[in-house]
Amino acid sequence: MVAIDMRGHGRSGKVGPFTWDVFGADVADFVAILDLDNILAAGHSFGGHSLCQAVSKVGDRFQRALLVDPVILSPENYARSETQRHAWLNEQDEHPVARRRNHFDSVQAMYDNYHGKGSFASWQEDVLWDYCRFGCLADDEGVTLACPPKVEAAIYQGSSDCDIHTLIREIKIPVTILRAELRERKPGVMDFSGSPTWPLLASRFAQGTDVYLPHLTHFIPMQDPEIIAQYLLCPD
Repeated sequence: MVAIDMRGHGRSGKVGPFTWDVFGADVADFVAILDLDNILAAGHSFGGHSLCQAVSKVGDRFQRALLVDPVILSPENYARSETQRHAWLNEQDEHPVARRRNHFDSVQAMYDNYHGKGSFASWQEDVLWDYCRFGCLADDEGVTLACPPKVEAAIYQGSSDCDIHTLIREIKIPVTILRAELRERKPGVMDFSGSPTWPLLASRFAQGTDVYLPHLTHFIPMQDPEIIAQYLLCPD
């Protein structure tokens, strides 16, 4: 098994740009450099979006793909991406994620801060604990987020720049899409209770399968990691 720390995340460098086409190119380059083949791949959220791009570039190296709520919007949404980007900004042209707390005295303090709050309330406790253990970097005063808030904000801002629908036509391998109930998009509101993924997305793939999970939120792997394992091992 191979897991990638994407640029801006984990122990990878915090070197931009953080646009989603760059993430897709990074995954494709990673696969080619390591000469990986016959890959069974999974990606959640922008990871699924990036995986989709990589498959379109080096599809002969992949066996099949599992896209977990991959934040691929309807084609119409990409036509008005600039309007969507500015809808998130405040009067200081700052994305709300950029103001996220970045430092904690310890991993335990980080866990205590998140436990039972907001989107984290739906996560399995062991998953949240792993996020706090491995999603931060130690320093002399405690721990900081491995994905700095300004990097995370830049990623959100770049989410509509890459219209992936032209690339989807190049993907011939079987693709399974897991998605939560569609959420209503409200300008300036960060809502992860539902899915941002276009409900008709699976129909755009040559071998696409849609799996609708209305009882889960966008954070499907954090709520029910067992279902991810199920669809990796037995896609049908």
